[in-house]
Amino acid sequence: MHRDDPSEQNQTPPEVASRSGDLGSTGRTIGRHRKPEPPRRGARKLLASTPVRVALATGVSCCLGFAAYAGTRDDGPDRSEPLAEAVADRAALADERASRSLERTVATPTPVSPSPTPTPSPSATKKKTPAPKKPPKPRKPRPVAGLTQAQMDNAKVIVDVGRELGVPERGLVIAVATAMQESNLYNYASGVLPESQEYPHQAIGWDHDSVGLFQQRPSSGWGTVADLMRPAYAARAFYLALLKVPGWQDMSLTVAAQSVQMSAFPDAYAQHEDRATTVVDALT
Repeated sequence: MHRDDPSEQNQTPPEVASRSGDLGSTGRTIGRHRKPEPPRRGARKLLASTPVRVALATGVSCCLGFAAYAGTRDDGPDRSEPLAEAVADRAALADERASRSLERTVATPTPVSPSPTPTPSPSATKKKTPAPKKPPKPRKPRPVAGLTQAQMDNAKVIVDVGRELGVPERGLVIAVATAMQESNLYNYASGVLPESQEYPHQAIGWDHDSVGLFQQRPSSGWGTVADLMRPAYAARAFYLALLKVPGWQDMSLTVAAQSVQMSAFPDAYAQHEDRATTVVDALT
């Protein structure tokens, strides 16, 4: 048969057919879900020629043989077993660690301690102590009975000292009337005693060494000049002397005052009794 006979060109040699079948099976083995594409029409014509068919068959046989040899070659003992054992050991170790962590978490839960309540600093809780209020100044008594404010202030000192000593109101009136007669309720210094002028005073007299509201004389033992120039001390000295007079409560104002003062004008005290009573009533 002639080589160029079309019938001969359309026939496929048995070798190529069988090897094409092997090639298809190999394709299916290598790519499990991949179906080999059919040869194109140009390739069929190329395979029709004898030399090309031999070369192609030889190459395919080599590839198939190498693939079969690589898939079935046994180089020695199975190496997959140590790898599987290592993977199994690692999995067991991971399970053991996980189980230990779970046991610690469940058996001994970490207690959550409450956050400590912040303690306020002393500077924050300490209340400011208010400054002590200054005691209000005593109101000055309103003058009565024609007295000036200075006279009324001195009369108040006399009354306050008598009340502290527990002297009855009759004794207060006697003391105020006596000061009205002796000094007109002004604190006198003495022109004879320059020392007396060194202390607060409201007037200067010249009756010997008599000083203060009651014109008491230091030379007679009433006290020092410094003491007698203080209205409170002078009033106390008068009351103490009056309380020593027996029956002074039943005496007239003039007799009671004269018993203490020993004045050259004993009857002069009586004229101040009404005014003194008005002043004492206003102050008590």
